[in-house]
Amino acid sequence: MRLAGLAWIVIAACGAAIAYGVYAPAAADRWLPTSGRLAHELHDRIWSPRAQTASAPSKGQPAQTTGPAPIVVTVTPVKRADFPVVLQSIGQVQAYNTVLVRARVDGQIMKIAFNEGQMVNKGDLLAQIDARPFQAALDQAVAKKAQDDATLANAKLDLARYSTLAKQDFATKQQLDTQNALVLQLTATIAADAAAIEAAKTQLDYTTIRAPISGRAGFRLIDEGNLVNAGQQTGIVSIAQLQPISVIFAEPQEYVTRINEELASGSPKVTVTDAEGRKLATGRLSISDNQVELATGTIRLKAEFDNKDNALWPGLAVTTALQLGVDKSVLIVPSEVVQHGAKGLYVFIIDDQNRAQVRQVKIAHQDTVTSVISDGLKEGDRVVTSGQFLLQPGSIVSIDTGSAEPS
Repeated sequence: MRLAGLAWIVIAACGAAIAYGVYAPAAADRWLPTSGRLAHELHDRIWSPRAQTASAPSKGQPAQTTGPAPIVVTVTPVKRADFPVVLQSIGQVQAYNTVLVRARVDGQIMKIAFNEGQMVNKGDLLAQIDARPFQAALDQAVAKKAQDDATLANAKLDLARYSTLAKQDFATKQQLDTQNALVLQLTATIAADAAAIEAAKTQLDYTTIRAPISGRAGFRLIDEGNLVNAGQQTGIVSIAQLQPISVIFAEPQEYVTRINEELASGSPKVTVTDAEGRKLATGRLSISDNQVELATGTIRLKAEFDNKDNALWPGLAVTTALQLGVDKSVLIVPSEVVQHGAKGLYVFIIDDQNRAQVRQVKIAHQDTVTSVISDGLKEGDRVVTSGQFLLQPGSIVSIDTGSAEPS
């Protein structure tokens, strides 16, 4: 059994050697010169070009070529057209106004007058703090003023008596001046009482907490019966204004001048879409930041949207498209033809001899469909739209005229 296995191994090795010799006859010449001629004949019979094994061409027919087959590609000409400049970016929806409603006086929450998630209007009642201590303080201030009013009235009567007596020399001038000063002092006290009443009224008003803006109420942050004070950071509820609403996004700093020019002449249009490309809303650019962020080389922008259908929600990530006018009569190509290489961006063009050539290009603007070429191409150049991954500089191509766009 061992000898039989060894024999099969020898037979397999010989077969492999013969096959390799036929595939590479030069190796057979080197290792076994006597069989080199036979290996060359077998190689030519198996791997010879079709043009050599076929019968001779008939008279008047051209001989078949043996070069590599042309690579089939589709092309489109470089054109001039108007291109709407649209800058795309990632933005985040932000409430137009956000207020964290806090207590402004100390006391116990007696009533919560809103529901979580409710749309509230400016001035709507949100919560009620126990008002009894503040009402008592107001009543005390009012009583104090009434007391001082009576004292002032009596002082004024005494002043009139002293004036009459002083004219008849029955009262000294010092007594008259003292009484006049008392009247002035009581008058100032009345003014202070009036201010104390206004302060007490203000504190009393603070016990009724109302919505400072119109918007949507968030989660309730405190329950009825809890004590609150004016210094605590925890609020009662957060209100976000959703109509209108804002979107914050950033654009490259090289567009700062053009963006400011568009803002000066009007409000550029901004469209936002979701992650799946569905259009959510259309609004207007309202402001650009007053400085470029050094870390990112971008400028922050804010756009406003009516948001009547509440399609935009604070914190939502969206894709923004800022329209900055139209570039007239520029060279355009499909974005798919632009390739990335070690030396930068390039495209394959087809010359008059149907050979592929590489052109380095510069792009002024680009979207998912069209690219604006600022340098590297001229109108009428044929650029490869499909099949470019098989090309090398100088490759012979065959243009698929059925798919090529007309020039």
